[in-house]
Amino acid sequence: MDINIKKILIPAIIALSSISVLLIIRGISFRLLHRWAEKTATKLDDIIIMVLKTPSVYWCVAIGLYTGIAISELPERYVFYLSRTINVIVILSITIAAANLAGKIFRNYVQKSNLPVPTTGLAYGILKGTILALGLLIILSFLGISITPLITALGVGGLAVALALQDTLANLFAGMHILVEKSIRVGDFIKLETGQEGYVEDITWRTTRIKMLPNNMVVIPNNKLAQSIVTNYYLPEKRMSLSIPVSVSYNSDIDKLERILTEEAKKAVEEISGLLGDPEPAVRFIPGFGESSLDFTLVCHVREFTDQFPVQHELRKRLFKRFKEEGIEIPFPQRTVYLREDKNWKP
Repeated sequence: MDINIKKILIPAIIALSSISVLLIIRGISFRLLHRWAEKTATKLDDIIIMVLKTPSVYWCVAIGLYTGIAISELPERYVFYLSRTINVIVILSITIAAANLAGKIFRNYVQKSNLPVPTTGLAYGILKGTILALGLLIILSFLGISITPLITALGVGGLAVALALQDTLANLFAGMHILVEKSIRVGDFIKLETGQEGYVEDITWRTTRIKMLPNNMVVIPNNKLAQSIVTNYYLPEKRMSLSIPVSVSYNSDIDKLERILTEEAKKAVEEISGLLGDPEPAVRFIPGFGESSLDFTLVCHVREFTDQFPVQHELRKRLFKRFKEEGIEIPFPQRTVYLREDKNWKP
């Protein structure tokens, strides 16, 4: 009985001792790595250290258990199953760590390089899902499970699933199409044909989320979005033209009016945030002769779509004050009505 206890106790003590030593070495190593990472300008080393911090604990435990099992006198059958279990856990932890590392590096690279590739939940999910699927296939191969029958079964079952999940798959592939085409990107300000407009918050595997200006969220299926007419105010660039209609009396001096509009717009470029001076503001006698007024259009450019609202507000205030100073009249609508009295008319 004492001999059997020693056969179990000694490998257990060696395994626990190995695990303790490895965890101490791990702790010291990560402290040194953190100090080194703080001195570097890149975030890549910080991401790698953060991702490997938790899986490294499992690896230390696995190595310690391997050591205890190697010197133990357990039956070969138990040693075989224990070793297989530890191998599967190690492969699974490496797969999860690789998936998390690839996802975080992908997001960091896209954000740092300012590429027109959206770091959306769909792209992130596809990347992680691919790595996890490869890890699962490696585990099945390690366990001696043939992958060919599994693929055949998945092909037959996949047909039934595809028929049952037509809408879900349509939204998935529509989301992938949107990402690849890059006609709608995360952060763009868009307007749907139904009238809703706002910033694209995220493109997931099923829906696209649009945050409207009143701070409400519109959730639209990717398939519907791909089939609808969408105005993207950030393509081909964020800058856009702004047209402000101005109506004055027929008694106004049109040359003087053009000069005033141009002066006020150029002066406002340096004082109103979002108003651009290149190209310079311009005045056009369009649409022209109105029923009771001369109608002009002041054309200027703003930095992006949402800048048009404060720019219009400030410009209209400035123009109204300047018109009062210059004596320029903004007419009310007028209509001439002629009344004819016919004494011979009968109802």
